[in-house]
Amino acid sequence: MLLLSDSLLAEDLFLDNPPLPHVLTATRLKQAPAAVPGSMTVLDRALINASGARDISELLRLVPGMMVGHISGNQALVNYHGTNANEARRMQVLIDGRSVYRAGLATVDWSDIPVALEDIERIEVFRGPNTVSYGANALMAVVNILTRAPADSHGTRLKATAGQRGIGDWYASQGQGWDGGDLRLSLSGQQDDGFDNDRRGADYRDSRRLNRVNLALSQALDERQSLDWQFNAKEGSNQRPYTYRPVFHGVTRGGDNSDVSAKDYAGSLRWNLELDPRHSLYIQGSAQQWDRQQTWRACDAAISFSPELSRLWQLNPHYTERLARNMDKHAGGPAPAGTAEERALAEQVLAQWKQGGNQTLCGDIDQSIRESRYDLEIQDTLSLSDSLRLVSGMNYRYDRADSETYFNGTLDDTTWRLFGQLEWRASEHWLLQGGAMFEDTRLSGHSLTPRVALNYLITPRHGLRAVYAEAVRSPDMFENNIDWSYRVTGLSPRPNGQDSGRYFVRTRGPGNLDKEHMRSRELGYNGHFADLGLALDVKLFHDDISDMISEPLRNNQYIATNASSARFSGAETQLDWQLGSADRVRLTYAYVDAHASNALDRKLSARNSGSAGWMRDWGRGWSSALFYYGDSALNGYRFERLDTRIAKRLSLGKAQLELAGVLQQRLDQQPSTFADNAYDSRHQAYFSAQLEF
Repeated sequence: MLLLSDSLLAEDLFLDNPPLPHVLTATRLKQAPAAVPGSMTVLDRALINASGARDISELLRLVPGMMVGHISGNQALVNYHGTNANEARRMQVLIDGRSVYRAGLATVDWSDIPVALEDIERIEVFRGPNTVSYGANALMAVVNILTRAPADSHGTRLKATAGQRGIGDWYASQGQGWDGGDLRLSLSGQQDDGFDNDRRGADYRDSRRLNRVNLALSQALDERQSLDWQFNAKEGSNQRPYTYRPVFHGVTRGGDNSDVSAKDYAGSLRWNLELDPRHSLYIQGSAQQWDRQQTWRACDAAISFSPELSRLWQLNPHYTERLARNMDKHAGGPAPAGTAEERALAEQVLAQWKQGGNQTLCGDIDQSIRESRYDLEIQDTLSLSDSLRLVSGMNYRYDRADSETYFNGTLDDTTWRLFGQLEWRASEHWLLQGGAMFEDTRLSGHSLTPRVALNYLITPRHGLRAVYAEAVRSPDMFENNIDWSYRVTGLSPRPNGQDSGRYFVRTRGPGNLDKEHMRSRELGYNGHFADLGLALDVKLFHDDISDMISEPLRNNQYIATNASSARFSGAETQLDWQLGSADRVRLTYAYVDAHASNALDRKLSARNSGSAGWMRDWGRGWSSALFYYGDSALNGYRFERLDTRIAKRLSLGKAQLELAGVLQQRLDQQPSTFADNAYDSRHQAYFSAQLEF
């Protein structure tokens, strides 16, 4: 327990000399942490560097209540408070305010986010629903990745990292300025081998290789106007384990990989206008494209391409699957019991089976998808008086997904948003905030989500808060409008001289799914004891989600519904303590009591989770950091890890060289999230060298 003398407490509570820190993500207004209508975590540049993390997903282990796991070595899984262990659908992720949440497949590619950690200034995480500020998909949390301003990136930086498990990262940037303008160009790459083996001891095939280019430019047009321009690109490849198993008995698998070639592009332009000290606005436009090319070879029986079998599947998938997996059993007798129409089609299929339908065919499957997004937003920020501020705006977004496999062609969607947030300082101590977002989506209808918060500011650095918020998540294209089937090309041997055929399994989305709805209640405290260098946040929460879509996204009797619900309640706390100029201690803890009608939505919710970190500057260029991360159970597996980083900074004339080593030691004996995610060794080491001049 921390004990404060009466004089020290009084000095902090009633004097407010040092400048207050500010956050931007909560309401789109610049606010002190004690005034925010919710819980915030800020991962600053010093913390990012000290952690030794190589990925954004790993950094989020420092956020209380954030559940971080892995589907495979190149597919991270991040959710706030949990839900499904296979898909992370309910959190908005932004890069400088631009969403990287893919609307087509309801996912965030954490390993493929086209920004290097070295370009990140800080990460602001709003821990709670924030549809009010960022629209649907900000259901449970918002992660806003804020990159370094070009004006703060002058000079040259070179960095190389190498280590166990095939780690080989590199980074190079050049920044320069001119009268009224600044530019930063950075190039970076990343690679590793993922997990060592699956549960059977075989190579898991989950390595990754990627390269990135980032260009940021700022230009002042005059005293009131400026332009910010960004361009991001990424290309790489992600291995995928071969998982296809032939449906029909006696057929052997025909491939050994289903790797993904990934290319991402994004560009944005923002015009900022300061009308006067109390009034500003911006207009921002952006364009993005996610391109995933995935082809693989598979083998199955010739009967797989039977039109009669396809019609039977559309009529009754359960009946068809039982028939397909027992063709030899039924080939010598009558069709399985069913309706007259089912039996008639089954008899035709069985006749085809006996007439050569059991012949093995192999062909190529194209599971590629290209997603595009165009976004235009205008935001106005106005101080109506010394006690009243208003932020309002409008957003238009166009999303398009192209995939012959997933959508039988092209599917698009348009979204309109109107938002507003009002902050009223009723007195020196009381702050009332309210806001709402109206959103209309062509594929899933409209919604109105409100939030109201009351903050009692003991001083500008210490505040109590009570928050009620509602939020929604729109069903994505995959869940609601899927038209999933496989056209197999390059068939060998060719049946009836045909080079291609349509596989009999076909899945269609319901097309009428409703939005998921959340109602959230929060009580909390945020305080900054300036003289102690101590920042503290405590949160009590109770969240209810209804109309949840919980079905796994797979092409096998997939029927999406809004039949599920979940409830999350508990407490979180985070403490950041700067002990003088040399030491910094950081602690987080979350207790999450999760209840869900669907067992899948309880998989990624650890009842107890947290982190502890100690960073120290030893002088003479030496520094160290020690971090502990722990989760009581993610998908049934405990996670505990200790990370140690030791660095030495050297002056080489006008240049600075930093040498660093990181050792990660697993303290448990469990796989990571899934049984196939296994390492040969419980520790990993890697080293880096960074030169700045």
